[in-house]
Amino acid sequence: MGSYDEIKSYAARHKKMVIEHDSIPEELYKEFDVKRGLRDQNGRGVLTGLTKISEVISQKKVGDKLEPVDGQLWYRGYNVETLVNEYTKGRFAYENLAYLLMFGKLPDAEEAQEFVKCLSAARELPTNFTRDVIMKAPTKDIMNSMTRSILTLASYDQNAMDTGLENVIRQSMNLIAVFPMLAIYGYHAYNHYERLESMYIHRPGENKSTAENILLMLRPDKKYTDIEAKVLDAALMLHMEHGGGNNSTFTTRVVTSSGSDTYATIAAAMSSLKGPKHGGANIKVMEMMKNIRKNVKDYSDEDEIKAYLSKILNGDAFDHTGLIYGIGHAVYSISDPRERIFKSYVTKLAKVKGREEDMTLYSNIEKLAPIVISEQRHIFKGVSPNVDFYSGFVYNMLDIPEELYTPIFAIARIAGWSAHRLEELVGNSKIIRPAYKSVMIEEEGELKNSRYNQDTLTKD
Repeated sequence: MGSYDEIKSYAARHKKMVIEHDSIPEELYKEFDVKRGLRDQNGRGVLTGLTKISEVISQKKVGDKLEPVDGQLWYRGYNVETLVNEYTKGRFAYENLAYLLMFGKLPDAEEAQEFVKCLSAARELPTNFTRDVIMKAPTKDIMNSMTRSILTLASYDQNAMDTGLENVIRQSMNLIAVFPMLAIYGYHAYNHYERLESMYIHRPGENKSTAENILLMLRPDKKYTDIEAKVLDAALMLHMEHGGGNNSTFTTRVVTSSGSDTYATIAAAMSSLKGPKHGGANIKVMEMMKNIRKNVKDYSDEDEIKAYLSKILNGDAFDHTGLIYGIGHAVYSISDPRERIFKSYVTKLAKVKGREEDMTLYSNIEKLAPIVISEQRHIFKGVSPNVDFYSGFVYNMLDIPEELYTPIFAIARIAGWSAHRLEELVGNSKIIRPAYKSVMIEEEGELKNSRYNQDTLTKD
């Protein structure tokens, strides 16, 4: 990759130039009414599309005003709380909801059986793929490992570029099936070659759910309990879809709208999800909680917890960013329905695992953090814990390594991405292309390289 030190030195010398020429004054965003992050000043997303796949509700109209309400999440017209509570009674909860998202209806018994059978048959990687691709360049960054594998899978697909619905459905089901293998085999490669631990590659089990296979392939003895599989199943269901406006799903629709193939589209979504502001958030929660445990002696002392949370919020503790991770969401204010639903499963698992003391700490932070934030920050809407607040804790109790936290999110969300890709292919023929206004500075009487701000030209 060339001389690292030479290029690093060059980059350091040119950093100031980038900052100087790319910084845009804050007042210009207000002057041109720019919707930064595709959101208005109240945090509401700019309407850029229509979808039948899911709905996120955080407000209701009262007269002429919008009032915040307890958050709701709906998949294809079904409240996700009802779906999770009903389907975790069975073994293939995630798979049933994947069918619902992709095809628009809940499967009957025969349809569910056929779908699970097809996914089971698709849990097969090309010959020597694990050795030649996954193990070839092991890395701690399992999301990058998975993305590389996804793009390489295109080389083994003779119809990789075909964007017809039938072919995209096939490709989507294949990716849903192999995502757990890409993630866990990628972790085992890293664990063996970089951390010098023992290597074992377990084949996924036939007639096993996605949640069961994750635990089976991850653990040396392949063993897991029923409650472990059910809690992980619930986590997958709550992470599998969250509207068309979240960053990775919007990325899926943007790339799909360009006419790109399935592998490139999902690789782009993966690159979005791995960001710490999106799918990587639960790792930051876990890092914060480790720091809190070191500095708070009594997990039931609300005054002590509140005082330390104030230090974090003021930038005097933890990573000095002034953020309490896992608290707050771009859409929800009063509550995140996924967190509300998930907490009951977390509580049950904590009792089984003997982690009640940790659960007490989490519950107190859940209660106190919004109070601390509202007391010390001017916020345009309320804040509450989001689903990432508890997900890392659950994965920790399931002995899932932190390197796999975001990949587990991806294993869940591939179903939602696939549904949105199909909907975009069916319903939209236009490439997604928002506008950016040029605000180049006039130099020596001319607008350097600018096509804008001239009376004789119109903006592209």
